[in-house]
Amino acid sequence: MYAMQYEITLPADYDMEIIRRRVATRGHLMDDFPGLGLKAYLVRERGDEGGSPVNQYAPFYLWRTAEGMNAFLWGSGFRGIVEDFGRPVVRHWVGAGFRSGPAADSTPLTATRRAEPLPVGVDPAEAIERALAELPEDETLHSAAVAVDPDRWELLRTALWRGRAPEQHGTRYRVLHLSRPGLHELPAGRHW
Repeated sequence: MYAMQYEITLPADYDMEIIRRRVATRGHLMDDFPGLGLKAYLVRERGDEGGSPVNQYAPFYLWRTAEGMNAFLWGSGFRGIVEDFGRPVVRHWVGAGFRSGPAADSTPLTATRRAEPLPVGVDPAEAIERALAELPEDETLHSAAVAVDPDRWELLRTALWRGRAPEQHGTRYRVLHLSRPGLHELPAGRHW
């Protein structure tokens, strides 16, 4: 499993309805994309109830295969983002674990993301095991993943929620659409 996200920060006065229309008309194009576990079309809006300081479009992906991720990045999928917004930095992490939650068959409304450094002297495997053990058990949890960027030594925790996302789980987003062609094929538990 590979986690991937790019963030497109938009002007403070940007009409976010443009992003909502974009997702409403194009989101379904990823609903059966080969190699994709899930794509959550995430947004933050400046001043909304989540307390976001920015307007941002920040799709998040869990890929089942590197081939699927590559087909998206080097094929026509990502080209539309580049044409409309320029080429954003695409962050990616190696998947370390995944869990479906009690609300996995529902449509998530919110998401959270928390990235934290793995300081020198901290055993990455122990930190990953701890993060996996701490994956939420909440009844509104749709799914959660743990991943690592071994270039920056950064641990990433993400979760999708059926209802309002708990504040303690990091940066909060609204989910505009969820493509999940391979959700049930993402391996559960630890990925090594």
